[in-house]
Amino acid sequence: MPDAARLIAAICIGAVAYVVSLQIKPLMPESTDFGAFAYMNAILGIACGWTVMGKRAGRGIAAAINNGLGGALVLVIWGLFLHSCYQMFDRAMSNWYNGFFDAMAAIFQFMAEYALVMLDPLVIFSLAAGGVLAGLATEYAWRTWR
Repeated sequence: MPDAARLIAAICIGAVAYVVSLQIKPLMPESTDFGAFAYMNAILGIACGWTVMGKRAGRGIAAAINNGLGGALVLVIWGLFLHSCYQMFDRAMSNWYNGFFDAMAAIFQFMAEYALVMLDPLVIFSLAAGGVLAGLATEYAWRTWR
């Protein structure tokens, strides 16, 4: 059921995803072709905010902070998985892998590599602060526009 809390959560986490994507770009090698990296993450953030955070609004301030941090964590996990699958599929089309299990193992290798890139303190702070603010904004929207 659409409501204001889901909308605010989607907008906030989508914005956090876009900003963090822009912070990650300089951390990657110069030869990296990003394409629609930031936009894909923003859309993923909108989906995570709507489905994960929006339905858990209305449980108090402490739960709102946890909701925001949980939404940011779900965003990171799904983002790592999505981009790792895309990288694996791109390489699979060039016959890099000998079989199905090699390709599936490559997804988790890419996820680990991308997670190491994300260990930058600015990225972690932005995700945590943005998640907390998004959780509080979602809680405020739930209390204001029921």
